[in-house]
Amino acid sequence: MNQNRVNELFGAAEALREKGIPLYVQVKKAILASISAGRVLGGDTLPPERDLAKYLDVSRVTVRRAIDELVKEDVLTQRQGAGTFVSERVEQPLNHLRSFTEVMKARGKAITSKWLDRSLGMPHTDECKALKLSEEQEVVRFYRLRYADGKPMALELATIPSNYILNPFAMEGSLYDLLEQQGCRPVRAFQRLRAVSIDEQRAQLLDIPELSAVLYIERTAITQDGTPIEFTRSWFPGDSYDFVAEIHNTI
Repeated sequence: MNQNRVNELFGAAEALREKGIPLYVQVKKAILASISAGRVLGGDTLPPERDLAKYLDVSRVTVRRAIDELVKEDVLTQRQGAGTFVSERVEQPLNHLRSFTEVMKARGKAITSKWLDRSLGMPHTDECKALKLSEEQEVVRFYRLRYADGKPMALELATIPSNYILNPFAMEGSLYDLLEQQGCRPVRAFQRLRAVSIDEQRAQLLDIPELSAVLYIERTAITQDGTPIEFTRSWFPGDSYDFVAEIHNTI
């Protein structure tokens, strides 16, 4: 690692000597300042701990503590065998009904998917309730891992009544594009959000540690005539998303 590059990103060693402030806090502040100034961007890799420790003239324990704190705050992300990265966060409005594909394309991301399941079957209890179906009404399920620029960004399990989509292999890209082609794209949706701990299987798919906090969202989307058409459950890594909503004073 080039010493000048490290100093350019995080400041010279002599700058990390503020009296009365622990060294790890000063290293943490230097990393945050570099991110705020745009010298390191979302997705960039930080220099190795040993290089930061050497060039900032602090111990590796000090650097590790600063990085651990920033990982807990979702500013940095660690991937085993790959290093420490500045977290890339996607800001997704909650007051607009958009598909994953539309959100990521708007941000210039290259979108790919890994299919985990495409099937036709009988609805489960929660699907019957959300979609107002009888137990005899078949549904199609689309379960896939979504990537943006090669990074796992979401797990999506979508359920659609089979009278709208009968062949589960009819969809390759955007679900909403397919529904729009059939004249039944949803126009509004109800969403329920909560933080959950990810299980081992889903953690491996998302390339995050087991029991990490993720954002779980249930969405029931409605067509123009008021018919529930889509019930989707999604798991989003907590270090990747900011969900925002505009709030109005109704008084």
